[in-house]
Amino acid sequence: MEKLLEDIRLPRMVPVRQTFPRELVEDIPAAIRAELSKDSLAGAIRPGQRVAVTAGSRGIANIPLILREIVSWVKGQGAHPFLIPAMGSHGGATAAGQLEILADLGITPEAVGAPIRATMDVVRVGTSPGGHPVCIDRFAQEEADAILLVGRVKPHTSFRGPYESGLAKMVAIGLGKQVGADICHSGGMEDMSARIGEMARVALASAPIVLGVAVLENAYDETMGIVALPGSSILEEEPALLELARANMPSILFPSCDVLVVEEMGKNISGTGMDPNIIRRHYMGNMVLGSLAQRIVVLSLTRESHGNANGMGNADVCTRAFLDRIDFQSTYANPLTSRVPASVKIPMVMETEELAIKAAVKTCWNLGPGGARIIRIRNTLQLGEILVSENMADAHLGSDPKCTSERP
Repeated sequence: MEKLLEDIRLPRMVPVRQTFPRELVEDIPAAIRAELSKDSLAGAIRPGQRVAVTAGSRGIANIPLILREIVSWVKGQGAHPFLIPAMGSHGGATAAGQLEILADLGITPEAVGAPIRATMDVVRVGTSPGGHPVCIDRFAQEEADAILLVGRVKPHTSFRGPYESGLAKMVAIGLGKQVGADICHSGGMEDMSARIGEMARVALASAPIVLGVAVLENAYDETMGIVALPGSSILEEEPALLELARANMPSILFPSCDVLVVEEMGKNISGTGMDPNIIRRHYMGNMVLGSLAQRIVVLSLTRESHGNANGMGNADVCTRAFLDRIDFQSTYANPLTSRVPASVKIPMVMETEELAIKAAVKTCWNLGPGGARIIRIRNTLQLGEILVSENMADAHLGSDPKCTSERP
């Protein structure tokens, strides 16, 4: 490989700061207490109740603190909280795997002040209008008097609609465990949002889901908003929260490049490892996201992914180090549930980061006279500071006030 790529010259990279709106919750405990004390939620949790509080698999900013404050509030109502993993088939579709994911996110009994009970067993609570069985985590349905949802509302990586990533999806898929995830994905992605809404509506009517706490994040992966809702209002209120989250997503402000280098991908960053909304590429034809790069290189898989490389199908080239971290049993649980095998197609493998980037450049078409235009990001969550090749900086900086650079 070295011989084939020895003539490829990589450009000098320039640090660029991207500026986005930065609304921020300064005092998270106070915000949570204020939301849960709203008149509309009075009496939602009663003394003596056993309360199942959900915890998902995403790397949500401040999530141990958020859950700890919610647990404290539940205890303050005289109730008895416990946490349950609500993450569909993640963690290799095993209870032990889901507990391991929570621990990596800092969610432990000691950190949140409540026990965590994990099972993949579910109870069927009804049937959606589309004929889909609706299931709920057995501990939540049979051993809790009330369920309190906690989740981030955010645009999904693979479908569009009024319900994407959020509380409704946590009800239909997260609480449904592997069985619910498999059922919800059985009809494909095209009508996924509608299917989530239908299944969540049945669950909300049949299970004791009394409260939902929606978390919103800004473009800097920081807590932007915390909104508590009665269970009966979740389906009505969530679409507006989704649009607010969409308006505050980060992006790569450069219109295009030849090669996008992503230093790390992983399940703690995005369900598809790299958020297609950011990289503007999707292995599924139903998602038209524009075009950012001819080639995408991924250099590493996060430790928190536990070997789950779902989404690597969006990359063209990876490193040997990336490949060596893959746990194929954990990885393949995703496409077998979502029915999207393209998500786990293995990219071209190169021994080093330099060779991986050179291979991506080598396979580009119609490079301009200034050479390959390269953008390098840490991951698709952290886009405030990126690197761009000098030829791109010369062409773009100065024309967009949201992009600035202090060149060395």
